[in-house]
Amino acid sequence: MFLEQAPNNDATYGWMEVICGSMFSGKTEELIRRLRRAELAQQKVAVFKPEMDQRYAQHNVVSHDSNEFAALAVKNASAVLTQAIGYDVVGLDEAQFFDDEIVAVCNTLANNGVRVIIAGLDMDYKGIPFGSMPQLMATAEYVTKVHAICSRTGRLAQYSYRLDSNEDLVLLGETQEYQALSRAAFVQAMHERKNNPAKKDSGPSDSPSA
Repeated sequence: MFLEQAPNNDATYGWMEVICGSMFSGKTEELIRRLRRAELAQQKVAVFKPEMDQRYAQHNVVSHDSNEFAALAVKNASAVLTQAIGYDVVGLDEAQFFDDEIVAVCNTLANNGVRVIIAGLDMDYKGIPFGSMPQLMATAEYVTKVHAICSRTGRLAQYSYRLDSNEDLVLLGETQEYQALSRAAFVQAMHERKNNPAKKDSGPSDSPSA
């Protein structure tokens, strides 16, 4: 488990923390846990999310377990920088959906003494590094990769497999649209889709083969 650094009021610089993983892995849950602990430490906390993500609530970040934390939805990364003035801790959810400027914004905040906590998908539905997440992970002091449980094998899952044939990069959804899969199950599912592209996956297999 990640252990927070003790606040240092004399420090010139802050730092960046990235929480990454597949869908249903508990990224937002871990983000909220850290934010609440920061509030208990009497720190001023601000949380931001992309305006496009309104699956659960417009003004909160909400985990799949229905835990929530007040957040501001913004149109672009530059808005985070202007809205975060005066805060000790800045949280970002669904960071993969922010524009490329989010990397510079997070580093600027950290350079100005802010603790920046970032949660996001590290890979898209094809298993390709997602958006600016690789750059954020590379420049962060701390990276925590969390895992879901594979719905087909029961093993640790790190892939977000899309159940239908929609090829849009951004498709907000839940268990009706996505499964968390292990590497073996993901490779098998992608192979089956390639050989039978018209078939829509129906959900978890009753007899795991991986």
